[in-house]
Amino acid sequence: MAIPKKYREAISDASDNQLVATIDLHSPCLLIYTLDEWEVIERKLMALPNVDPQARLYQRLLLGHASEVEVDSQGRILIPSLLREHAKIEKPAILLGQGNKFELWSQEAWDASRPEMLESVVSSTVSGSLASLSL
Repeated sequence: MAIPKKYREAISDASDNQLVATIDLHSPCLLIYTLDEWEVIERKLMALPNVDPQARLYQRLLLGHASEVEVDSQGRILIPSLLREHAKIEKPAILLGQGNKFELWSQEAWDASRPEMLESVVSSTVSGSLASLSL
């Protein structure tokens, strides 16, 4: 898949065209980080206590599925088949910028999930960490 041109220079500057893709544990998509961002996540995961079964599960799934991918000279990346299968990614796909990462969705999964996400936001009461968010 091709990375949009507006992101290519930032990816090159941040991590010399090196990205890391892994599964999302809460949505049917992939998470794609620049190598420097992934190293921060990896350190946090490795700092979790190994005796905590849920921490081990997160480590096993996120680190175990992590795959390094390189942006080629044409701005393309090759997503490993295991990750594509997990997120059911075929053509077309949706790449969402999320600040420190991208989410890669199959068009079908995005179209199916988006209305539910919008309804969830509309029908929920904002509290906690979102209470001070002003858009």
